[in-house]
Formats: sequence, structure tokens, C-alpha cells
Amino acid sequence: MRATAMTVEESRTAFAVPQAILRRSGFAAAAPLFAADLASARDAREAEGVVASHGRRLWTEAVRQSDGVPDDRYLYWARLTLSARLREWVPSFELGEAGRAALADRLEGASRGHDDLVFPPDDKLLRVVVTGFDPYGLDEDVRRSNPSGSAALALHGSDLDVGGRRAAVRSAVFPVRWRDLGAGMVERALAPHYVPGAGAVAADAVITVGQGRSEHFGLPVYNAGRRGEDPDNEGVRAPGPVPAPREAPTLDPMPEWTSSTLPRQAILEGAGGPFAVDGGTGVVEVPAAQDAPQHRSGGPTPGSRGRAGGSGDHVANEVAYRNTLLRDATGRAIPAGHVLTPVLEIDSADPEALSGPGFERDRAAIVDQLRAIVRAALEVPEG
Repeated sequence: MRATAMTVEESRTAFAVPQAILRRSGFAAAAPLFAADLASARDAREAEGVVASHGRRLWTEAVRQSDGVPDDRYLYWARLTLSARLREWVPSFELGEAGRAALADRLEGASRGHDDLVFPPDDKLLRVVVTGFDPYGLDEDVRRSNPSGSAALALHGSDLDVGGRRAAVRSAVFPVRWRDLGAGMVERALAPHYVPGAGAVAADAVITVGQGRSEHFGLPVYNAGRRGEDPDNEGVRAPGPVPAPREAPTLDPMPEWTSSTLPRQAILEGAGGPFAVDGGTGVVEVPAAQDAPQHRSGGPTPGSRGRAGGSGDHVANEVAYRNTLLRDATGRAIPAGHVLTPVLEIDSADPEALSGPGFERDRAAIVDQLRAIVRAALEVPEG
């Protein structure tokens, strides 16, 4: 896609509901301030500084929301207004398509917390990375929130007491877009926490989180190396095998399946709350020497080809697959896996309502119980 062409997601910012969410959030002023600073940039280096600083500011302000549990929709719609301004910006210097695309990528990473996945150099500290997702299914209901995104914002920078040790949580958010995953966004964000470089430290657990399709938490065991037919947030379909990582550690050939190393029993016993927590070994596979996909409740059979993991065959499955592939490729024996949250819906018959008592109650309960799941995942070392 052209770096100057407005995306499907950006076009939705003109709708009444996103505009109302931005007004409610206090982030409505972010786009004009960003545009003014961009207009003053004298070269590509200054432009990159503007993009990075405004992106980080969005992330920081989204994390610092003081009115209850953070609303992930504020960050989502504010980021899209900035990216739209970046696409329409006419610089006073030569930039080019590739230069503008690089600035767009910089805005994405900075505003999603990818710059902020940094831990203090304390050997006694447990380091936990937790990731969430943008809202999705917006063509069905543009008001939608994703509780995994709210949880990422709420947990970022927090400390947990795990058996007398302090666990520091750092979070980030991923888009619901195939193109970003194929371009290596997951690996750029997470690989440093498996193979740390200069000045970085490895994580003790990496937990990806997404919204499920039910009213309970899920702990899917298996991830398929396959994309399904469902469209992403840009309406793009990309069925077929998960593309191989471009630069990060990987396995060759790419496996049909990866699996979670989260301690399921410890989580099932230690993460109580208003929502049930279910383990899940279900997959959709094409058994060896067969052609038709089959549902199987006990995990994949030897030699089978993956079609869907416990998280399905959409973006959540792929992020879970890429995370656990990094773990296997680097040989790190740490808890790494995926968690599915309950569905979060607005409990109002009014199509213009942006919230409701049940919505706020359930979002807070999901965040609290996910915090307990993360703590339980660290209580018992896997293996």
C-alpha cells in the first residue's frame, strides 16, 4: 500500500462514534499538535523525532488514565488520527515513499509501547512481558473495545508479588493487521526479550493476550502455523501459511504447531475470579495422509497439518505462534503462551452509548483476573 493513501482504519476516524470517543478521552487535541510539530520539521531526522515523541506521549497518556481501568479505545482512535495526519503531511524537504513509510512504522511502535519494553537491571527481579490487541470487528460495531488492550495498558509498569519476589510487568499492543505481522512487528518487539542485546535483559515470561469468543478465560495449548480466511481490521484476507520471520531467530522448516508453556494447572487453581478459566487442547488439523480438516479435542496428531489452534486461525493465533516460535528457536525454557479473555460488550440498547455499568464492571473484572493469571503463571516454573 502507498504510504500516502489513507487506510480503512484511518477512514473510520471520521465516523461519529470515534469522534465522540476522542472528545471523551481528551486526546482530540493530539492530532493538530502533531501536525503543527511535523510542519516545523526541517529534515527527516527532525521528523522522526517528532513522530517518536508524539507516539510515546500517546502511549504514556493512555497508560496514565486515572478514571478507572484504562479504555483502550482512546489510544486506538488517537493513534489513527495521527497516522492520517502523517499521510497527508507535505514536508518542506525531499522524503519519498520509503521515508514516509519508515515514519509510519516509527509512529506505530512508539505509540504501542514497543519502545517502553524496558526492565531495570535487577537480577532479583522477575521480568514479564504482556501484550494485547487493538479493538476489532469494527464494521459490526465501531464502539468496540478489546479487553486485552485495556489489560495491557493497566498492567504496564506494575509490580506483582510472586512468592515473595517482585515481578515487573511491561506491556505492548499489537494491531489486528496481517501486513504488520508479516513485516516482523512481533519479532522486533519480542525477540530482544529472548535474545537480549547490549543493555537489554531477558524476560522470565512472555504472555500474549487476546479477546476470545466466549464468556470465560481460555488457555489455548496449541498454535497453528496457518492463517485463515477472516479479514483483518483493514478488510484484508491473507489465507495460507504463517510467513517466516525475516530476521529473528526461527526454525527451519517452520513447524505446523507450537505450544504453550504456561503452567495451566497452576493458573486454573490460582486465578479465581468472576469468570471461569478453561484449558483448551482443541485444534483443527488435516491428519497425515488425509485431505479434509478435522476438529480434534486432544491436540494435533503426529504429522498433521495445522489449520487452527486453540485461539483459532486469526491474528491472535499468529501472534501466539510467533511468540512461542521465538521461545523454541532460542531454546528459552520460560513460560510463554496465550490467554483469551472473555468477550466485552456494551450493555446498552442505545447505539450511540459508549459505555454502560456492565461494560465498565466486566472490563475491570477482566483486568483484575488477568493480573491474577499472570501472577499464577509465574508461581510454578514450567518443567
